[in-house]
Amino acid sequence: MIFNHLLAITLAFFIDLIIGDPPKWPHPVKWMGTLIARLEKGLNHGKNKKGKGLLMLITVLLAAGGLTYLFIGFFYFLHPVAGVLIEAIVISTAIAQKSLKEAALDVYVPLKSGDINEARRRLSYIVGRDTDKLAEPEIVRGTVETVAENTSDGITAPLFWALIGGAPLAIMYRAINTCDSMVGYRNAKYEEFGSASARLDDVVNWIPSRLTSACMMAVNKPLFYKKREAWKIVMRDAKKHPSPNSGWGEAAIASLLGIQLGGINTYQGVISNRATMGDPLDVLEKNHILQANEIVTRTVPVYIFLLWMGGIVIEVASSWV
Repeated sequence: MIFNHLLAITLAFFIDLIIGDPPKWPHPVKWMGTLIARLEKGLNHGKNKKGKGLLMLITVLLAAGGLTYLFIGFFYFLHPVAGVLIEAIVISTAIAQKSLKEAALDVYVPLKSGDINEARRRLSYIVGRDTDKLAEPEIVRGTVETVAENTSDGITAPLFWALIGGAPLAIMYRAINTCDSMVGYRNAKYEEFGSASARLDDVVNWIPSRLTSACMMAVNKPLFYKKREAWKIVMRDAKKHPSPNSGWGEAAIASLLGIQLGGINTYQGVISNRATMGDPLDVLEKNHILQANEIVTRTVPVYIFLLWMGGIVIEVASSWV
């Protein structure tokens, strides 16, 4: 069965690379978002918000995973080839390589033409921070940070879980990620209700984020450091991030490009001073957006190759047992 998952993962990579996520097409994340919003509205009040948040998370996971399992199982029942093809299509909806690159380019293009107001507006679509007063280096920083963080969240992590459990587990990962993005905030409204979603998101991203960082460092040449020095920067800075996982991608890209990420952001006027990643050997400028995209382009195929190697080892080991 694991070889079916590996074939589906590889096909999903090419489907997403070519088609991406057309806005008008039906998408599981949209359906998850609707379900999460309704459950949050009905449950996030009164006492025991942590328990209610856990109930919401379990409900979403059972719905997403259960329906996907039945859907995929039906096509595998018809024929293994049909099962692999449909599984590939479903997995492709859980990854967003094409969309992530396009979102970064949507910021790069107005920067290149000198339209900084449009670049600020486009950046506001992909980050939560205030963007209306940002200069070009800060716009670039926000874009590169988004690419770095979402390489794992939006591409490699769902592929990792697809290897373990096929499309159902990839969709369940996306459900966890969506729950976290909607209710996993540390504020008065969501700190208790969203705690289960935030913690589970940390757990399911722990291995993929580190594998992704390792692949980035393995297949990309640092612009200013030797490889060993660049690795030291990653190990020094990745753990500084407030998230246990997001810092690995950011520290890797920062060390490869010789730039510094992190620093001061504002959210609805409130200043947030975040730890920095990397050393400022180069001034942040628009071409770093293209270079970050190129790092992702080189990293993901190698990551999929690593999944194939891991899948083969698991299959051989299970056959011996």
